[in-house]
Amino acid sequence: MGKPKVTVIGAGFVGATSAQRIVEKQLADVVLFDVVEDMPQGKALDMMQSASVEGFDTQILGTNDYADTAGSDIVVITAGIARKPGMSRDDLLNTNAKIIRDVVTQVLKYSPNAILITVTNPLDVMTYLAWKISGLEHHQVFGMAGVLDSARYASFIAEAIPCSIKDVRAMVLGGHGDTMVPVPQYSTVNGIPITQLLPEEKISEINDRTRNGGAEIVKLLKTGSAYYAPSASVVAMVEAVLLDSKRVLPCCAFLTGQYGLESVYCGVPVVLGRNGVERIIELDINDSDLDLLKESAEAVKDLTIKLDQASA
Repeated sequence: MGKPKVTVIGAGFVGATSAQRIVEKQLADVVLFDVVEDMPQGKALDMMQSASVEGFDTQILGTNDYADTAGSDIVVITAGIARKPGMSRDDLLNTNAKIIRDVVTQVLKYSPNAILITVTNPLDVMTYLAWKISGLEHHQVFGMAGVLDSARYASFIAEAIPCSIKDVRAMVLGGHGDTMVPVPQYSTVNGIPITQLLPEEKISEINDRTRNGGAEIVKLLKTGSAYYAPSASVVAMVEAVLLDSKRVLPCCAFLTGQYGLESVYCGVPVVLGRNGVERIIELDINDSDLDLLKESAEAVKDLTIKLDQASA
C-alpha cells in the first residue's frame, strides 16, 4: 500500500505552511496546487531541498494542473483572498464563494471520494457551500476553525495563569467569527476548569481576546492574516484522519439536531477518524453558553441565506 496523498489547494502562507508541516511529519505525499503559474512549483522545490536536513522521505509536488491531484485521500482548501485590516471574515463572502465552487468541482473530478477540509473564510459558510456543491456525505466535508480558536484560547489561558501550555485543554464552539463561544467550564488545566483558577473578569477578558484573535494578528501584520497557528490546526486534523486516531477536536461540522441546531455547519467537538467526522459530541453546556451557540449558528445561517440570494 502506497503513502497517503494530501492535496493542498492554495499555495499562500496557510497552504504552503500546511504542506510543509505535513511532509515534515511524514504523514503523506503532498500536492501543492495554485493558479499562479510556477509559484507552487517553486515552493515545493524549496521544501524538497530541505528534506535531507529535516529528515523526511515524503514527496511534495507543486502544480497548476488539477490532474496532478488525482487520487487524493484528503483535499485541504485554503484558496481565497485573505482579510485586510478593518475587514471581517464575512466581507470575503462572494469572492471566496466563487473560488470554492470552482475548486470543489475541479478536485472531485480527480478525487471523487476525498475528504474535504475547508480553511477559506468565512469558514462555516464556505464549508456548507463545499458540501452542497460536492454531493459528498456531510461527514466527509468539514472545516478547520475550532482547533484554531481553541489553540488561541489555550495560549491566552496559559499566559494568564501562568502555566505550561502542555497542560491546557481549551474548548471554543460556534461559528468562526465574532460570535464564537469560548466555554470556560470545558476549558481545563490538567483537568481543573479555568473557572477555579482565574477570576471571572479575567476569563471574560480572555474570551473577548479569543473572539478577536484573528483580527489582532491582521492588525499587526497589516498586509496579511495568520498562518502559523492555522496551518498547525489544519495538520492536527489531517493527522487525525490519516492515522484514524479518533481524536476529539472542535471542528466545523454539519449538525442534524445536536444542540438544538439543524442543517447548519458550526463548530462543535467531534471524533475525527479515517471516515472524517465519525461522531459529534453533545456537551452539557449551561443555558447562557447554549444561547450564545444558537446565536452564533443563526449568524452562520444568515450569511448562508445571503450567499444563496447572491447566487440565485
